[in-house]
Amino acid sequence: MSGHLIDREVLPFFLALLALAAAALLLDAALHLANAVWIGRYLGIAGTLLILVSLRYSLRKRKIITTGTPVQLLRQHEWLAWGGSLLVLVHAGIHFNAILGWLAVWAMLITVGSGLTGKFLLARSRRRMEASRRHFQDEGLSVGAVEERLYWDSLTLDVIKQWKAVHLPITLAFAVLATAHIVSVFLFWGWR
Repeated sequence: MSGHLIDREVLPFFLALLALAAAALLLDAALHLANAVWIGRYLGIAGTLLILVSLRYSLRKRKIITTGTPVQLLRQHEWLAWGGSLLVLVHAGIHFNAILGWLAVWAMLITVGSGLTGKFLLARSRRRMEASRRHFQDEGLSVGAVEERLYWDSLTLDVIKQWKAVHLPITLAFAVLATAHIVSVFLFWGWR
């Protein structure tokens, strides 16, 4: 059963989202049980900082920074963004009094979903392309014949690599909404 598409591709995607939701619920419940709900107010700051640190991967890819290896930074991006999203979700809690904050949370969740979709879809496409390449090579086809047979698959893979064209605008929408939420908090905070 472990060789099926649902086990290799769909289940890990949904488990990652489910783990995020479950961890947020458990952490929120723990804060409530400990009578420390007030901590959730500040978890938004910590979560936002983790998400910002996770952007080192994007900065490295665009050659804005030169430190760190892309593969290592990608793993850090995934974990830091997941952890930051967890803290932001706990920060949001079940309090529906701030529409701007909730818009930012939904944008963040859509960003996480698009990131996971890109991660799993791109990995699956690469594995399939490599498996096809090995199959054709094992059949004894020449390099040119293999490339000819994989032409449409390689074009499809190139299109899938462009998923960032969707992920980036969603991320920017999240950034704008989160920034607006943060600014509004500073404007309307009871500073006394």
